[in-house]
Amino acid sequence: MKELDFDSEDLEVTEEFLSRAYTRMQIGGDVEQTRAHVSRNVVGSVSVDDLEFSYDMSHDAGTLGKICLGNVHSGSIVRQYFPDGEEGFFGPGDVFVYTPHDRPYAGVIRRSSYNLVMFDPQLLTRAAAGLPGRRPDPVRLVGDRPVSPAAAQHLRRTIAYLRDGVCADPELSQQPLLVSAASQLLAASVLVAFPNTATTEPTGADRRDAHSDTLRRAVAYIDEHADQDLSVADIAAAIHVSVRTVQVAFRRHLDTTPMGYLRQVRLSHAHADLVAADPSGTVTVTAVAARWGFFQLGRFAAAYRAAYGCSPHQTLVQRGP
Repeated sequence: MKELDFDSEDLEVTEEFLSRAYTRMQIGGDVEQTRAHVSRNVVGSVSVDDLEFSYDMSHDAGTLGKICLGNVHSGSIVRQYFPDGEEGFFGPGDVFVYTPHDRPYAGVIRRSSYNLVMFDPQLLTRAAAGLPGRRPDPVRLVGDRPVSPAAAQHLRRTIAYLRDGVCADPELSQQPLLVSAASQLLAASVLVAFPNTATTEPTGADRRDAHSDTLRRAVAYIDEHADQDLSVADIAAAIHVSVRTVQVAFRRHLDTTPMGYLRQVRLSHAHADLVAADPSGTVTVTAVAARWGFFQLGRFAAAYRAAYGCSPHQTLVQRGP
């Protein structure tokens, strides 16, 4: 869903806009050529901005209150003050942590076209709750560059999907489970891409409490709330055990993860919706998949075929496998 669309050749107007859209800042640039364009799309609590500056725009800004990623398409960005005054230079193809949520930032945008992706740091903590070895503290990113080219490429693809897939389709961007899944995919991609603090091992108490009754209560909670935005932390809180206990219970008794089981339940609901749909009506496979949080149609179709022996489209047309 588009939230902002700004275009100006006035440096003062641009500074005022950027201060409203991001945080209070001072900017500078060549007064002879100062065209700036900014547009923003929003997916749940995540914003994906497209920015283009036709001049070298210097900026000195306060804290954002959100984690901010940069993704450069053309030109270059010189970024200062991360993590401790270290300067960074980023060009086309680079994806990086522009600024943590609690630090000021400064730099120069050198005739660049790029994305800024912003989100609440709690999204990382929530996503990390499902990771083996999760620390109980809030998760922090401790490096600004990806740990590998493959991780960087995956993160760029995730950003592109948010921008060109979910944001570009009003119907998809209004599906709560799809928005949740897309946001969690972004958070997981960020945790894979950048060094962070989210690791520890399960305790003896976690292993002791991961018995069959814990699994039964977790399964019942998931079954009853599969149409809602769920994380491992939500499931653990609902049945009054630790996140690691829930993870160990699912691995020990079902050889899967809590989120893996949730996907199976949602796939079953999607199957039921397709079976019940009138093949001559307006129901589509894409809409059903989105309703149950499956945002990559190819993966949904592959998982569906593995579970039911036919494609989702065949089920919709035939009203049953």
